[in-house]
Amino acid sequence: MATLLDGRRLAGEIEARLQAVIARHGTQLGRPPGLAVLRVGDDPASGVYVANKEKACTRVGITSLGAHLAAGTGADEVLAAVRRLNADPCCDGILLQLPLPAGLAEGPLLMAIDPAKDADGLHTLNLGHLLKGEPGPRSCTPAGVMALLARHGVELAGQRAVVVGRSILVGQPMALMLQAADATVTVAHSRTADLAALTRQADVLVVAAGRPRMIGAEHVKPGAVVVDVGIHRRPEGGLCGDVRFAEVEPLARAFTAPRAASAAMCALRRWSRSPVPSAPCPAALAR
Repeated sequence: MATLLDGRRLAGEIEARLQAVIARHGTQLGRPPGLAVLRVGDDPASGVYVANKEKACTRVGITSLGAHLAAGTGADEVLAAVRRLNADPCCDGILLQLPLPAGLAEGPLLMAIDPAKDADGLHTLNLGHLLKGEPGPRSCTPAGVMALLARHGVELAGQRAVVVGRSILVGQPMALMLQAADATVTVAHSRTADLAALTRQADVLVVAAGRPRMIGAEHVKPGAVVVDVGIHRRPEGGLCGDVRFAEVEPLARAFTAPRAASAAMCALRRWSRSPVPSAPCPAALAR
């Protein structure tokens, strides 16, 4: 029987440990950690993510300092909001929720975030730290995937890993983290020829394509580990991922249920820039 990579359970464990760490150091700090999620526009999936983040902040004792700006907000106004959060001594981590509305370039806005407050690890300086294997903030979705794989004892060294998706938010840092764990990594994307032939070679398949129900049985090698990072609102209601779960489950050795992986990722976001002395690293929290 295939193993369920239970992101919800891992998220609960991480949150319990975070509560203890924050409570233990609260008196010393004089205030709770502060995390700001800056959302622009009304992307449906972003709305789900932001709501989950804010609820989890409340559960673990982190102050949520986020703001929701209208879709028509100009770059100068978004930049001013980022700078206000940089200067706010009660704000310890900043997340610029992606994707941004059309017409807003993410690069200059991500670069404007104080690298020390960059909770998603997407500032050029922090991506450089990741590339070189140096300490620093890590992109939390891929970090959540790595924690989930570690929690369930999935061996990565020497394995063939395929990442479907090449975004700066998930695909690129995911590939670097898997490579750092000694997997042999291939990144696929929308222009990859014969995608199914490539993904069927994967011992570990991470899908972050941003396309609802894109990956099915024809894409998966029997016995593979399949992680679905996607989350989408369906027109008829409800949510789905990038993977056709019912097709893939009978083939996989281990898999994430729809939305399960995102729970661990969101929990890791709360940890990532919490100003708690001697806070444990994500890998330690996953054990």
